[in-house]
Amino acid sequence: MLLGSHDYRIRYLREEDISLIKQTATMKKENKTVTTGFTLLGFSEYSHQQVLISIMVLLAFFISVLGNIGIFILMLFDHHLHKPMYFFLSSLSFLDICNTTVTLSTLLDNLFTGNTYISFSLCMTQLYFFMNFINTEFFLLTAMAYDRYVAICHPLHYALMMNKKICCSLIAASWIAGALDAIPVEVSVSQLYFCSFNEINHFFCDPNALIKLACSDAYSLEILILIEGMFVAVLPFLLILISYTCIIKSILKIRSTESRSKAFSTCSSHLIVVNVFCVTSSCMYMRPSSLHSPELDKLFSFLYTVFVPMLNPIIYSLRNQEVKNAFRKVRFVKQ
Repeated sequence: MLLGSHDYRIRYLREEDISLIKQTATMKKENKTVTTGFTLLGFSEYSHQQVLISIMVLLAFFISVLGNIGIFILMLFDHHLHKPMYFFLSSLSFLDICNTTVTLSTLLDNLFTGNTYISFSLCMTQLYFFMNFINTEFFLLTAMAYDRYVAICHPLHYALMMNKKICCSLIAASWIAGALDAIPVEVSVSQLYFCSFNEINHFFCDPNALIKLACSDAYSLEILILIEGMFVAVLPFLLILISYTCIIKSILKIRSTESRSKAFSTCSSHLIVVNVFCVTSSCMYMRPSSLHSPELDKLFSFLYTVFVPMLNPIIYSLRNQEVKNAFRKVRFVKQ
């Protein structure tokens, strides 16, 4: 009789354990589905300077978007700029417009309407396009470095090696690679279990900021982001470095000082853009997790999503004689 009672208690405890496991699994599922949205804190820690921040962000947004639209339209309608280098540059301008708009849309909404809420689906969409555009920019800058390599190192074969079909293929490949490479991170983040505490200490849905909110183990996702960073950032940077090593060797062989100066001038704009973009984005995602802080993350994010796109048209306009001449023609036509 005692044995039967003991077996009953064991069976009862086992049933309780099974019930508890099922209840825990259900709660996890509920926690994931209950997360219908997040609160973007933006720059709320500087509440006493919100007016100044709003003006600066709006000004940076307009300069970036209008500058890149100007470059894009100029490349499109001026037949003197219908060359591979400017074809790549117009694609870069269009990409910068997309990137700035996607990342700053929520911040501008936050600053000017006070709306800090973003739905889960919109957050995942913003995350995907942000990753997509950042990845594409790395690949596009690499394609531009290859264009400069062919122009300087193989000038006689440039028209053949960089014809319209090849240029379109390189640009299409950059966009496709960027879009595909963003999928693993976006899917992994969307599968995380988020706690009820859903305040994102950032001005957009940044992957690192979202990982900090996760209740589930995100170690594998952090490793994935690191591997993605190696493939998307480090590998293109090495290819760009190899291209410019060959370019510099070829330029140093040029005897004419004027020709050498002109060759350096055609490459310097792209090299400046590459360095600024790669340094700021790598500082964001290639740092150890112990060195991450919300303030630094937001600073680096603002630099490569707003400041770098704002600089690109300025750098290419000031350091390129053909672009300067095109702008002068536009001003002359207006007058």
